[in-house]
Amino acid sequence: MMKEALFFRKEEGGKVKCFLCNHYCNIENGQLGICGVRLNREGVLYSLNYAELVAANIDPIEKKPLFHFFPGSSAYSIASIGCNFKCGFCQNWQISQAKEAKELGIKTISVSAQEVVEAAVGHKCRSISYTYTEPTIYFEFAYDCAILAKEKGLYNNFVTNGYMSKEALRHISPYLDAANVDLKSFREEFYRKICKAKLAPVLENIALMKELGIWVELTTLIIPGENDSEDELSDIVSFIASLDKNIPWHISCFYPNYKFTNKSVTAASALETASLIGKEKGLKYVYIGNIHTDYGENTYCPSCSKLVIERLAFFIKRKDIKSGKCQYCGKKISGVGL
Repeated sequence: MMKEALFFRKEEGGKVKCFLCNHYCNIENGQLGICGVRLNREGVLYSLNYAELVAANIDPIEKKPLFHFFPGSSAYSIASIGCNFKCGFCQNWQISQAKEAKELGIKTISVSAQEVVEAAVGHKCRSISYTYTEPTIYFEFAYDCAILAKEKGLYNNFVTNGYMSKEALRHISPYLDAANVDLKSFREEFYRKICKAKLAPVLENIALMKELGIWVELTTLIIPGENDSEDELSDIVSFIASLDKNIPWHISCFYPNYKFTNKSVTAASALETASLIGKEKGLKYVYIGNIHTDYGENTYCPSCSKLVIERLAFFIKRKDIKSGKCQYCGKKISGVGL
């Protein structure tokens, strides 16, 4: 359904300026923003995907991936069509890219915020995850759901590219408990050329999330020949360490998809190299995902090195944490709901 959007200003000549994300689109009457789902109709900006879900599933929270946020719990996971990035390697391009979704005839279902929260409660989920596409682009609906979720004792998390405006982030922060942010690269050229965006706002928002008390985990998809140099990986790790060495870093394996079908699968050795760089620079929680390993998704105590959470795929086999502390040495394991 169509709903008047938040974060816009009327301009002369029937134009509007959108403040939802860092594109700050200037939108002519009758035109859409970069996201493809925000329409200027006679000087008023409307969200076209409000309460229109393209996905609603019950997922393990580890699938987000969020490993230090109520591990072992379930998240009611929802998405609407749309994204403000144009990543050629997107694994959910059929629903994240509004133009492609329309051409493919992707269907949505109309669901109220109350129904989303009732479903989450009914399925005994600990949180609602706004995921699969970019939650910023269905901000109005995510915001309404998040408020109701809090009233019912649920938590909220975003799986996001981190490109929302600071205004939007501050607006939802009282209700947003956690976020996994895709830190796709540490090169401006990568963001400009491949994502059609900028790097700096993402870095600024990661820092702001920390300031606002939102639990943050980061994911980097390692793409051969694009963001896998040791120099770039070292820069990513240095940035994370400068904020907080307790921020979990998820290193993810790339598989050819969408417009990047000419690329090869990430070599296991490249993932190992990234992991080693992270650990050498002091990151306490580094994970290798999207590829099978016997240890890459386990959590180890940064103090005594004991295995405290053993994972198999997205599920927990063993957890040796009590009241947020390692059961072997008593040191705190960083996170929420551990």
